[in-house]
Amino acid sequence: MSTAYIVSTGIITAIGRDYAGNLASLRAGNAGIAPLSLLRTRHHLPAGEIKLSNEELAQTYNLPAHWPRTALLSSIAAKEAWEPLRCKTDGLRIGLISANTVGGMDLTEGFYPLFKNDPAMGNDDDIRHHECGAITRLTASALDLQCWSTTISTACSSSANAIMMAARLLQQGRMDVVIAGGADALSAFTLNGFNALMILDREPCRPFDQNRKGLNLGEGAAYVVLANQKALQQCELSPLAIVSGFANANDAHHQTASSPDGKGNRFAMEGALRSAGIDADAISYINLHGTGTENNDASEGAAISAVFGKAVPTASSTKAFTGHTLGAAGAVEAVFSVMSIQEQCTWAHLRLQTPIADLDWQPATALIQQPVKHVLSNSFGFGGNCSSLVLSAVDPAQT
Repeated sequence: MSTAYIVSTGIITAIGRDYAGNLASLRAGNAGIAPLSLLRTRHHLPAGEIKLSNEELAQTYNLPAHWPRTALLSSIAAKEAWEPLRCKTDGLRIGLISANTVGGMDLTEGFYPLFKNDPAMGNDDDIRHHECGAITRLTASALDLQCWSTTISTACSSSANAIMMAARLLQQGRMDVVIAGGADALSAFTLNGFNALMILDREPCRPFDQNRKGLNLGEGAAYVVLANQKALQQCELSPLAIVSGFANANDAHHQTASSPDGKGNRFAMEGALRSAGIDADAISYINLHGTGTENNDASEGAAISAVFGKAVPTASSTKAFTGHTLGAAGAVEAVFSVMSIQEQCTWAHLRLQTPIADLDWQPATALIQQPVKHVLSNSFGFGGNCSSLVLSAVDPAQT
């Protein structure tokens, strides 16, 4: 099977507008959780909001101002990832797999009150790109690509599943290059929905803390470009990492909650390790799903104990930096995992004060400079859709 090399990345979150900005914030321990200032809401909640309006995003990155916020964020990250390959891919089979959960909801929310008051009011352009697939089409347009593409929307595991599908396409010889990742923008619809579930923290979140109160929402986008050996040579790029293993499982326990024993979480992690052909003790670092909710952290913690026993590797949740970026989270954290491999360090787990009492391991609260060969990145979504990726350092002999 062809190796799925990660050859470039792109990212925008509340802690940075590109790869370099996000890396600097992770290294400095600078979180992006702050009071909302752009999203109009009656709720006074902290979030990982990117402090640029749609108009500012469009102007700064030379994108159409009428596009939904999710499409703007998606295109910004995808363009950063695609730039090193632009004009080098003649004759290669290219694919785009983009994930999101909210589509063009931010523009729909502006349209609906006007339309409800008077059906003659409102701009139809504000709902033209409402559905999730429109974000993929607009992203392809921003990259000036006319290629095979598809959209994945599986809640919080969406962009991890996009990367998984991309790796499969390369391994099966169906594509030479695949741009894979996802995006999500904050919206009142999303915030109100999570608030109704009573799982939002009124303060900056504390994943894996005994006294955790819930998650902070965030927004952002991230993409990785995966390439096979042929594309690697043609584009004259050195790989950053390899997608060496992956798995998806579903415990079908509840619409919005994981099973208490983390059955789906465990199956996904074990499957990813099998796919990578490594044992649990080969993992250097776990990028936790780690949302900060009572259920998610307890079930993930139990699953990690079941998989790793008494030898849990260094682990941390980066959602305390960015907020939970939902459909973008799997790709955001895959990029953070690539950074971990490139920098040979693991990221700090912020704001942990009181470790969960019945866990026999705890996240690492400081950045640790250590050898990092294999990273396990977890993304567990509503409906029990659980995905794990293994990202690995590149053996020079393989390239």
